[in-house]
Amino acid sequence: MKVPKQLNAARRKFMHSITKNIGKSSSSTIHVQNTDIKKILISRPNHRLGNILLLTPIVQEVTNTFPNARIDLFVKGNISPTIFKNYENIDRIIQLPKKPFKNLFKYVNGWFMMRWKKYDLVINSTHGSSSGKLSTRLANAKYKFYSEWDEEIHLKHSDYQHSAKNVIYNLRKFLTQLGFEENISEIPYLNIKLDKDEIETGKRKLSQIFNNNNKTICLFTNATGDKCYSENWWNSFYIHLQSEFTDYNFVELLPVENISKLNFKIPTFYSTDIREMGSFIANACIFIAADNGVMHLASASGTPTLGLFSVTNENMYKPYNDKSFSVDTNQINADEIPGLIKKLLQ
Repeated sequence: MKVPKQLNAARRKFMHSITKNIGKSSSSTIHVQNTDIKKILISRPNHRLGNILLLTPIVQEVTNTFPNARIDLFVKGNISPTIFKNYENIDRIIQLPKKPFKNLFKYVNGWFMMRWKKYDLVINSTHGSSSGKLSTRLANAKYKFYSEWDEEIHLKHSDYQHSAKNVIYNLRKFLTQLGFEENISEIPYLNIKLDKDEIETGKRKLSQIFNNNNKTICLFTNATGDKCYSENWWNSFYIHLQSEFTDYNFVELLPVENISKLNFKIPTFYSTDIREMGSFIANACIFIAADNGVMHLASASGTPTLGLFSVTNENMYKPYNDKSFSVDTNQINADEIPGLIKKLLQ
Protein backbone atom coordinates (compact mmCIF):
# COMPACT_ATOMS: atom_id res chain seq x y z
CA MET A 1 0.00 0.00 0.00
CA LYS A 2 2.92 2.39 0.62
CA VAL A 3 4.12 2.43 -2.97
CA PRO A 4 0.79 3.53 -4.53
CA LYS A 5 0.43 6.29 -1.92
CA GLN A 6 3.92 7.54 -2.68
CA LEU A 7 3.26 7.41 -6.40
CA ASN A 8 -0.02 9.24 -5.98
CA ALA A 9 1.69 11.97 -3.95
CA ALA A 10 4.33 12.27 -6.66
CA ARG A 11 1.60 12.45 -9.30
CA ARG A 12 -0.13 15.31 -7.50
CA LYS A 13 3.14 17.18 -7.08
CA PHE A 14 3.99 16.69 -10.76
CA MET A 15 0.51 17.82 -11.87
CA HIS A 16 0.78 20.94 -9.74
CA SER A 17 4.21 21.79 -11.13
CA ILE A 18 3.10 21.57 -14.76
CA THR A 19 -0.22 23.39 -14.26
CA LYS A 20 0.68 26.18 -11.85
CA ASN A 21 0.93 28.72 -14.69
CA ILE A 22 -2.17 27.50 -16.53
CA GLY A 23 -5.29 29.55 -16.02
CA LYS A 24 -6.01 32.15 -18.70
CA SER A 25 -9.57 31.75 -19.94
CA SER A 26 -10.06 32.32 -23.66
CA SER A 27 -12.80 34.76 -24.59
CA SER A 28 -13.63 36.92 -27.56
CA THR A 29 -14.84 40.43 -28.32
CA ILE A 30 -17.22 38.88 -30.86
CA HIS A 31 -20.71 38.43 -29.44
CA VAL A 32 -21.52 34.74 -29.13
CA GLN A 33 -25.07 33.53 -29.58
CA ASN A 34 -26.66 31.05 -27.20
CA THR A 35 -27.14 28.64 -30.09
CA ASP A 36 -23.42 28.76 -30.94
CA ILE A 37 -22.65 26.74 -27.81
CA LYS A 38 -23.87 23.21 -28.50
CA LYS A 39 -21.22 20.93 -27.00
CA ILE A 40 -19.87 21.60 -23.51
CA LEU A 41 -17.33 19.78 -21.36
CA ILE A 42 -17.30 20.28 -17.58
CA SER A 43 -14.15 19.00 -15.89
CA ARG A 44 -13.91 17.75 -12.30
CA PRO A 45 -11.37 14.86 -12.17
CA ASN A 46 -12.16 13.87 -8.59
CA HIS A 47 -13.86 10.77 -7.16
CA ARG A 48 -15.12 11.97 -3.77
CA LEU A 49 -18.87 11.95 -3.24
CA GLY A 50 -19.00 15.49 -1.90
CA ASN A 51 -16.97 16.97 -4.75
CA ILE A 52 -19.11 15.30 -7.41
CA LEU A 53 -22.30 16.49 -5.67
CA LEU A 54 -20.85 20.01 -5.58
CA LEU A 55 -20.72 19.75 -9.36
CA THR A 56 -24.52 19.61 -9.69
CA PRO A 57 -25.09 23.40 -9.41
CA ILE A 58 -22.74 24.24 -12.30
CA VAL A 59 -24.36 21.54 -14.44
CA GLN A 60 -27.75 23.11 -13.72
CA GLU A 61 -26.37 26.58 -14.45
CA VAL A 62 -24.97 25.48 -17.81
CA THR A 63 -28.22 23.68 -18.67
CA ASN A 64 -30.27 26.77 -17.82
CA THR A 65 -27.97 28.99 -19.88
CA PHE A 66 -27.67 26.63 -22.86
CA PRO A 67 -30.84 24.50 -22.78
CA ASN A 68 -30.20 22.94 -26.17
CA ALA A 69 -26.56 22.07 -25.54
CA ARG A 70 -25.25 18.60 -24.73
CA ILE A 71 -22.91 18.28 -21.75
CA ASP A 72 -20.03 15.86 -21.19
CA LEU A 73 -18.45 15.39 -17.77
CA PHE A 74 -14.78 14.60 -17.19
CA VAL A 75 -14.63 13.03 -13.73
CA LYS A 76 -12.98 10.30 -11.69
CA GLY A 77 -14.53 7.22 -10.08
CA ASN A 78 -17.83 5.49 -10.73
CA ILE A 79 -20.46 7.48 -8.83
CA SER A 80 -21.21 10.23 -11.36
CA PRO A 81 -23.68 8.21 -13.48
CA THR A 82 -25.69 7.54 -10.33
CA ILE A 83 -25.70 11.17 -9.24
CA PHE A 84 -26.56 12.55 -12.68
CA LYS A 85 -29.04 9.77 -13.53
CA ASN A 86 -31.94 12.18 -14.10
CA TYR A 87 -30.00 14.96 -15.84
CA GLU A 88 -31.33 14.86 -19.38
CA ASN A 89 -28.72 17.18 -20.92
CA ILE A 90 -25.81 14.95 -19.92
CA ASP A 91 -24.49 13.23 -23.04
CA ARG A 92 -21.38 11.36 -21.92
CA ILE A 93 -19.51 10.88 -18.67
CA ILE A 94 -15.80 10.20 -19.11
CA GLN A 95 -14.73 8.37 -15.96
CA LEU A 96 -11.08 8.18 -14.97
CA PRO A 97 -10.35 5.28 -12.61
CA LYS A 98 -10.23 6.11 -8.91
CA LYS A 99 -6.76 4.52 -8.65
CA PRO A 100 -4.82 5.50 -11.78
CA PHE A 101 -1.76 3.34 -11.15
CA LYS A 102 -3.86 0.20 -10.84
CA ASN A 103 -5.74 1.00 -14.05
CA LEU A 104 -3.14 2.87 -16.06
CA PHE A 105 -4.54 1.97 -19.50
CA LYS A 106 -8.05 3.11 -18.56
CA TYR A 107 -6.63 6.28 -17.04
CA VAL A 108 -4.66 7.21 -20.18
CA ASN A 109 -7.56 6.23 -22.42
CA GLY A 110 -9.86 8.57 -20.49
CA TRP A 111 -7.60 11.51 -21.26
CA PHE A 112 -7.51 10.54 -24.95
CA MET A 113 -11.32 10.33 -25.02
CA MET A 114 -11.55 13.81 -23.54
CA ARG A 115 -9.07 15.17 -26.06
CA TRP A 116 -10.63 13.46 -29.09
CA LYS A 117 -14.02 15.21 -29.12
CA LYS A 118 -14.42 18.83 -30.22
CA TYR A 119 -16.31 21.15 -27.87
CA ASP A 120 -17.62 24.68 -28.12
CA LEU A 121 -16.91 25.38 -24.44
CA VAL A 122 -14.87 23.63 -21.77
CA ILE A 123 -15.30 24.54 -18.10
CA ASN A 124 -12.86 23.84 -15.28
CA SER A 125 -15.19 23.63 -12.29
CA THR A 126 -12.59 24.18 -9.54
CA HIS A 127 -9.83 26.78 -9.74
CA GLY A 128 -7.57 24.83 -7.36
CA SER A 129 -7.60 21.57 -9.34
CA SER A 130 -4.38 20.82 -11.25
CA SER A 131 -6.06 18.03 -13.23
CA GLY A 132 -8.96 20.34 -13.99
CA LYS A 133 -6.63 22.99 -15.35
CA LEU A 134 -4.71 20.47 -17.42
CA SER A 135 -7.85 18.90 -18.90
CA THR A 136 -9.15 22.36 -19.80
CA ARG A 137 -5.84 23.18 -21.47
CA LEU A 138 -5.77 19.91 -23.42
CA ALA A 139 -9.44 19.86 -24.43
CA ASN A 140 -10.27 20.59 -28.04
CA ALA A 141 -12.54 23.58 -27.52
CA LYS A 142 -13.17 27.01 -29.02
CA TYR A 143 -13.70 28.66 -25.64
CA LYS A 144 -11.82 27.61 -22.51
CA PHE A 145 -12.88 28.69 -19.06
CA TYR A 146 -10.44 28.03 -16.19
CA SER A 147 -12.44 29.68 -13.39
CA GLU A 148 -9.60 31.73 -11.95
CA TRP A 149 -10.02 33.34 -8.55
CA ASP A 150 -11.50 36.81 -9.03
CA GLU A 151 -11.00 39.25 -6.18
CA GLU A 152 -13.49 41.71 -7.66
CA ILE A 153 -16.28 39.10 -7.53
CA HIS A 154 -15.11 38.03 -4.07
CA LEU A 155 -15.66 41.56 -2.78
CA LYS A 156 -19.08 41.72 -4.43
CA HIS A 157 -20.53 38.40 -3.22
CA SER A 158 -20.21 37.25 0.40
CA ASP A 159 -20.69 33.59 -0.61
CA TYR A 160 -18.07 33.65 -3.37
CA GLN A 161 -15.75 31.33 -1.42
CA HIS A 162 -18.19 28.45 -1.60
CA SER A 163 -16.81 25.61 -3.70
CA ALA A 164 -20.03 25.13 -5.69
CA LYS A 165 -20.90 28.80 -6.14
CA ASN A 166 -17.46 30.17 -7.00
CA VAL A 167 -17.35 28.68 -10.49
CA ILE A 168 -20.86 29.91 -11.29
CA TYR A 169 -20.06 33.50 -10.39
CA ASN A 170 -16.90 33.26 -12.47
CA LEU A 171 -18.70 31.70 -15.45
CA ARG A 172 -21.35 34.40 -15.41
CA LYS A 173 -18.67 37.08 -15.65
CA PHE A 174 -16.87 35.15 -18.39
CA LEU A 175 -20.07 34.89 -20.44
CA THR A 176 -20.66 38.65 -20.24
CA GLN A 177 -17.25 39.02 -21.91
CA LEU A 178 -18.62 36.87 -24.72
CA GLY A 179 -21.59 39.17 -25.15
CA PHE A 180 -24.20 37.48 -22.94
CA GLU A 181 -26.43 39.51 -20.65
CA GLU A 182 -25.42 39.39 -16.99
CA ASN A 183 -27.16 36.60 -15.09
CA ILE A 184 -28.26 37.76 -11.64
CA SER A 185 -30.63 34.89 -10.85
CA GLU A 186 -30.27 32.76 -7.73
CA ILE A 187 -27.41 30.25 -7.72
CA PRO A 188 -28.79 26.71 -8.22
CA TYR A 189 -28.84 24.39 -5.22
CA LEU A 190 -27.16 21.00 -5.07
CA ASN A 191 -29.64 18.57 -6.60
CA ILE A 192 -29.57 14.85 -7.46
CA LYS A 193 -33.08 15.14 -8.90
CA LEU A 194 -34.84 12.40 -7.00
CA ASP A 195 -37.98 11.29 -8.82
CA LYS A 196 -41.39 10.65 -7.22
CA ASP A 197 -40.88 6.90 -7.07
CA GLU A 198 -37.56 7.29 -5.28
CA ILE A 199 -38.99 9.68 -2.71
CA GLU A 200 -41.95 7.39 -2.12
CA THR A 201 -39.59 4.44 -1.63
CA GLY A 202 -37.68 6.45 0.97
CA LYS A 203 -40.93 7.30 2.72
CA ARG A 204 -41.89 3.64 2.83
CA LYS A 205 -38.52 2.62 4.29
CA LEU A 206 -38.83 5.29 6.95
CA SER A 207 -42.35 4.17 7.86
CA GLN A 208 -41.02 0.63 8.32
CA ILE A 209 -38.83 1.98 11.14
CA PHE A 210 -41.38 4.29 12.77
CA ASN A 211 -45.05 3.41 12.84
CA ASN A 212 -46.23 6.96 13.65
CA ASN A 213 -46.77 10.35 12.02
CA ASN A 214 -44.05 12.18 13.93
CA LYS A 215 -41.42 14.16 12.07
CA THR A 216 -37.98 12.56 11.89
CA ILE A 217 -34.55 13.99 12.63
CA CYS A 218 -31.82 12.08 10.81
CA LEU A 219 -28.24 11.96 12.13
CA PHE A 220 -25.03 10.89 10.43
CA THR A 221 -22.27 10.54 13.02
CA ASN A 222 -19.36 9.52 10.80
CA ALA A 223 -16.76 11.61 8.94
CA THR A 224 -13.16 11.33 7.81
CA GLY A 225 -10.10 12.25 9.84
CA ASP A 226 -10.28 15.27 12.12
CA LYS A 227 -13.75 16.16 10.83
CA CYS A 228 -15.18 13.23 12.80
CA TYR A 229 -16.63 14.08 16.21
CA SER A 230 -16.07 11.77 19.16
CA GLU A 231 -18.57 9.37 20.69
CA ASN A 232 -18.72 11.58 23.77
CA TRP A 233 -19.60 14.61 21.67
CA TRP A 234 -22.36 12.82 19.77
CA ASN A 235 -23.85 11.25 22.88
CA SER A 236 -23.92 14.59 24.66
CA PHE A 237 -25.40 16.29 21.60
CA TYR A 238 -28.08 13.62 21.24
CA ILE A 239 -29.16 14.08 24.87
CA HIS A 240 -29.66 17.80 24.21
CA LEU A 241 -31.61 17.05 21.01
CA GLN A 242 -33.79 14.48 22.71
CA SER A 243 -34.73 16.84 25.54
CA GLU A 244 -35.66 19.60 23.07
CA PHE A 245 -37.53 17.50 20.49
CA THR A 246 -39.58 15.10 22.57
CA ASP A 247 -42.21 14.55 19.86
CA TYR A 248 -39.78 13.72 17.07
CA ASN A 249 -38.37 10.45 15.79
CA PHE A 250 -34.59 10.05 15.72
CA VAL A 251 -32.80 7.81 13.22
CA GLU A 252 -29.14 7.36 12.40
CA LEU A 253 -28.02 6.87 8.82
CA LEU A 254 -25.04 4.52 8.97
CA PRO A 255 -21.87 4.83 6.87
CA VAL A 256 -20.59 2.09 4.59
CA GLU A 257 -18.42 0.84 7.48
CA ASN A 258 -21.66 0.16 9.45
CA ILE A 259 -20.41 1.93 12.58
CA SER A 260 -22.13 4.32 14.98
CA LYS A 261 -20.77 7.04 17.24
CA LEU A 262 -24.00 6.61 19.21
CA ASN A 263 -23.29 2.91 19.68
CA PHE A 264 -26.58 2.02 17.91
CA LYS A 265 -28.70 3.44 20.74
CA ILE A 266 -31.30 4.80 18.31
CA PRO A 267 -32.93 3.19 15.23
CA THR A 268 -30.65 3.03 12.20
CA PHE A 269 -30.85 2.83 8.41
CA TYR A 270 -28.11 1.29 6.29
CA SER A 271 -27.62 1.42 2.53
CA THR A 272 -24.73 1.64 0.11
CA ASP A 273 -26.97 2.95 -2.69
CA ILE A 274 -26.47 6.71 -3.00
CA ARG A 275 -29.91 7.42 -4.41
CA GLU A 276 -31.61 5.17 -1.88
CA MET A 277 -29.80 7.04 0.89
CA GLY A 278 -30.89 10.33 -0.66
CA SER A 279 -34.52 9.23 -0.92
CA PHE A 280 -34.51 8.19 2.74
CA ILE A 281 -32.99 11.50 3.85
CA ALA A 282 -35.53 13.39 1.72
CA ASN A 283 -38.29 12.21 4.06
CA ALA A 284 -36.62 13.59 7.21
CA CYS A 285 -37.42 17.08 8.48
CA ILE A 286 -33.72 17.83 9.04
CA PHE A 287 -30.40 16.06 8.52
CA ILE A 288 -27.45 16.68 10.84
CA ALA A 289 -23.85 15.70 10.05
CA ALA A 290 -20.27 16.84 10.15
CA ASP A 291 -18.69 18.13 6.94
CA ASN A 292 -18.58 15.14 4.57
CA GLY A 293 -20.01 13.80 1.33
CA VAL A 294 -23.21 12.51 2.93
CA MET A 295 -23.88 16.01 4.29
CA HIS A 296 -23.83 17.25 0.68
CA LEU A 297 -26.01 14.31 -0.35
CA ALA A 298 -28.62 15.46 2.18
CA SER A 299 -28.44 18.98 0.81
CA ALA A 300 -28.76 17.63 -2.74
CA SER A 301 -31.83 15.63 -1.65
CA GLY A 302 -33.64 18.83 -0.73
CA THR A 303 -33.78 18.26 3.02
CA PRO A 304 -32.83 21.10 5.41
CA THR A 305 -29.30 20.21 6.40
CA LEU A 306 -27.21 21.25 9.37
CA GLY A 307 -23.46 20.99 8.75
CA LEU A 308 -21.13 20.73 11.75
CA PHE A 309 -17.72 22.31 11.17
CA SER A 310 -14.65 22.23 13.36
CA VAL A 311 -11.56 21.97 11.12
CA THR A 312 -12.55 22.57 7.49
CA ASN A 313 -13.50 25.89 5.87
CA GLU A 314 -17.16 26.47 6.62
CA ASN A 315 -17.47 29.17 3.94
CA MET A 316 -16.24 26.78 1.25
CA TYR A 317 -18.28 23.70 2.06
CA LYS A 318 -21.37 24.64 4.08
CA PRO A 319 -24.60 22.98 2.90
CA TYR A 320 -26.99 25.23 1.08
CA ASN A 321 -30.59 24.84 0.04
CA ASP A 322 -33.82 26.18 1.50
CA LYS A 323 -33.32 26.36 5.31
CA SER A 324 -29.92 24.62 5.39
CA PHE A 325 -27.21 26.13 7.55
CA SER A 326 -23.93 25.37 9.30
CA VAL A 327 -22.31 25.97 12.68
CA ASP A 328 -18.73 26.23 13.81
CA THR A 329 -18.60 23.99 16.87
CA ASN A 330 -15.46 25.78 18.03
CA GLN A 331 -17.69 28.82 18.57
CA ILE A 332 -21.03 27.23 19.52
CA ASN A 333 -21.54 24.60 22.22
CA ALA A 334 -23.50 21.43 21.55
CA ASP A 335 -26.24 22.48 23.97
CA GLU A 336 -26.86 25.68 21.96
CA ILE A 337 -27.46 23.94 18.62
CA PRO A 338 -30.95 22.48 19.36
CA GLY A 339 -32.26 26.02 19.84
CA LEU A 340 -31.03 26.97 16.36
CA ILE A 341 -32.68 23.88 14.89
CA LYS A 342 -35.95 24.68 16.63
CA LYS A 343 -36.03 28.13 15.04
CA LEU A 344 -35.43 26.53 11.64
CA LEU A 345 -38.24 24.00 12.01
CA GLN A 346 -40.81 26.51 13.24
